[in-house]
Amino acid sequence: MQATVSRYDTETFSGAVLTDTGIELPFTVHAVANTPVRHLRVGQRVRIETTGSGADLSVTRVDFGTVL
Repeated sequence: MQATVSRYDTETFSGAVLTDTGIELPFTVHAVANTPVRHLRVGQRVRIETTGSGADLSVTRVDFGTVL
């Protein structure tokens, strides 16, 4: 799914994204590990992978990939 970066801390490599459905989801450094992501900026569009549902929904990966 696609989302927009709403917060990003350059020291901890963690932050939050806002999904297209209006849900803000936090992410940790683990979500950007093993990806080409080295820096994000607020407002940047990203592709995210999630796990869980409802209140247990969490971001497992933040990447620049696009869906074709």
